[in-house]
Amino acid sequence: MKKNDQDAPAKPSVQVLERMFVLIDVLASREEAVSLKEISERTGLHPSTAHRILNDLAAGRFVDRPESGSYRLGMRLLELGNLVKARLSVREAALPAMRLLHKQIQQPVNLSVRQGDEIVYVERAYSERSGMQVVRAIGGHAPLHLTSNGKLFLAADEPQRVRAYAMRTGLAGNTHNSLTQLPLLERELSKARETGVAYDNEELELGVRCMAAGIYDDQAKLVAALSISAPADRLDEGWLPKLQGTAYEISQALGFRGPAPSSQR
Repeated sequence: MKKNDQDAPAKPSVQVLERMFVLIDVLASREEAVSLKEISERTGLHPSTAHRILNDLAAGRFVDRPESGSYRLGMRLLELGNLVKARLSVREAALPAMRLLHKQIQQPVNLSVRQGDEIVYVERAYSERSGMQVVRAIGGHAPLHLTSNGKLFLAADEPQRVRAYAMRTGLAGNTHNSLTQLPLLERELSKARETGVAYDNEELELGVRCMAAGIYDDQAKLVAALSISAPADRLDEGWLPKLQGTAYEISQALGFRGPAPSSQR
């Protein structure tokens, strides 16, 4: 055997790795530190075995020992989690599900994020066969109050922030259907909060209607919105469960663990 092979540390066995994961799961189930005795009881591991593995995890900062004989998850897991979160793109998480939804309904599916007082379109799934001209290209933007996606973000704001938005923008309209009066907009936002769905009824563009559902991250924060756009006379409420289900699927991919929308239960 080569000297380098002799000097190399032994690789952990599959059994040891499985035990590590079990121990981490036990620590993750509690906010406070867990005693070695309780860890042993809950995992079925002998105290000496659990102690040895936990000490190895502590050496790598995956586990902390706030007091002798007690353990909790360590900062290294937080660092790794933040690294994964930073690398996880909403667009990358959403695109496969968006394409599937478009295949099912044959209408454009749009992914938007908020940028100040506007919605920015970051991805779109569509085909020329959808029968509707695409006027909002990727990178395009529109006022929050004129779009279904934007209304979801406004609905997530506190009332005073909505009023401040109205003061800044003047609630300028694009069509005769645009909501240019604050009381009307507030009524619309109240419905969106109750249902989790928002609509654009030819407010941005005549002849086009949209409906949107929110996408949430691991902190239950609204980070994006998914919408279906269609000719005004062809927007089908029957698409709503598919839209909500797709938005929820994308949210789960981003770490969201909240309840599914009522249409999915």
